[in-house]
Amino acid sequence: MSAKVICVTNQKGGVGKTTTAVNLCYYLAKDKFKTLLIDFDPQGNATSGLGIDKAKGNLKATMTDVLLGNAELPAVITSTKYKRFDLAPTTPELANAEVEITTEQKRFTRLRDAVRTVADHYDYIIIDLPPSLSLLTVNGMIASHYVLLPVQTEFYALEGVAQLLESMKLVMKQANPSLKLLGVLATMYDKRTSLSAQVYNEIKKYFKQLAFKTTIPRNVRVAEAPSHGVPVGAYDKFSKGAKAYKAFTKEVEERTK
Repeated sequence: MSAKVICVTNQKGGVGKTTTAVNLCYYLAKDKFKTLLIDFDPQGNATSGLGIDKAKGNLKATMTDVLLGNAELPAVITSTKYKRFDLAPTTPELANAEVEITTEQKRFTRLRDAVRTVADHYDYIIIDLPPSLSLLTVNGMIASHYVLLPVQTEFYALEGVAQLLESMKLVMKQANPSLKLLGVLATMYDKRTSLSAQVYNEIKKYFKQLAFKTTIPRNVRVAEAPSHGVPVGAYDKFSKGAKAYKAFTKEVEERTK
């Protein structure tokens, strides 16, 4: 067994990237897949969104240590409250680590090398990347088999996507030829507005079969869950948001068979 590695990225912030990463992992684990979530965003929202305190001293090691070469990935991994769902946590110090390694050799492949040490223990490894085209993002793309792109169904949603796809092409050309776009997920979809439908139609027109059939609705429960340190499925499994993430996870499983 070797894990399918998916990085979740969009250089635009606030598109539901971390929420998607956390809930995808939650439902993959529910479907009996052994899953690891790597928090590779210095904001560390995936870490706190799973109820883990990022304050100094609470975590024995983080992804900062992995990036700097001070710890191996297995030493960083911690289990969550959920069966088959592990987390490699991070803290804001990761941003400094990124600056520290900018001139080092192998700076682009550190995450890939780390992921390889645990790939045989998981079915899926999901990497939550920062909302920027940075060294961390490139590391994530080089370490992955697939890129998952959440796009908010709002005006300007597709701005910046072209640039991200360009970066992806560069990574494929120079470092990871087998990288694929897994799909584009429409998030914060509001069926009461014509704008949401318009943007979703644009996504479908541009990405064709790569657009996921499931859309993630604007949902209070989805917004509330991280402040309670739980995925939406654990917070309110009957909510629209939870049902949407569950359906979306099935699509991911289908596409990565």
